Amino acid sequence: MRYVLTINNAEPAEGEIPADAIAQMEQAFDVYAKALASAGVFVAAEILQPVAATTTVTRRDGELRVQDGPFADTKEVLAGVFVIDVPDLDAALAWAEKCPATQYAVIEVRASAITAIDGVWQ
Repeated sequence: MRYVLTINNAEPAEGEIPADAIAQMEQAFDVYAKALASAGVFVAAEILQPVAATTTVTRRDGELRVQDGPFADTKEVLAGVFVIDVPDLDAALAWAEKCPATQYAVIEVRASAITAIDGVWQ
């Protein structure tokens, strides 16, 4: 079963995190992604650009609206995702516990309800 591990955290200001701390976290994520791949559970991962680079699209009230910047003002934002394929929730939670982002973020673990493979919903 596929699970999505979403990384949600308060977004740091530019320059707030020292370069060596960023390099250490990048290394930790590299190790984590390689462990997922080695275990055969890795499907995909994306670390997202800052929320200021967001463009939102909505058709609320029947009118198409495209606007720059985040739609909602929140303290925590979606920073990235890992998609894994594991037997059950316990296995997904075990991988979430190992994610380096647990040091500064909340990891939401959510089962996939339906999956598209090669453009076909399954």
